[in-house]
Amino acid sequence: MRRLLASYVGGIFSDILYAEDGLEALEVLDGAGAVDVALVDLDMPRMGGLEFVRHVRSRPENAGMKLLMVTSHTSMEAIGSSLESGADDFLMKPMTEGMVLDKLRLLGVVA
Repeated sequence: MRRLLASYVGGIFSDILYAEDGLEALEVLDGAGAVDVALVDLDMPRMGGLEFVRHVRSRPENAGMKLLMVTSHTSMEAIGSSLESGADDFLMKPMTEGMVLDKLRLLGVVA
């Protein structure tokens, strides 16, 4: 999924950071400087997407970062939990490149 998403946005973003789970993602963010957007899988090992989003939102240095929750869950509960945790929007799997780019436009990350 990481490679697929990277192929969708590779022509837009020059630096793409990867992590296998929420804990690794927090470590990557610590050394990354300013990050514009993170595509976060709801179901990650070790630290899930909801917990990751809450950690990111608790850090003032990440205030401007947009968080897009990516999920195969279609329930309103999953969507609501994502938004309540601090995600800016959500994207359902399976997805197309156009869907990803549309969401990034809605978030104001790409033109």
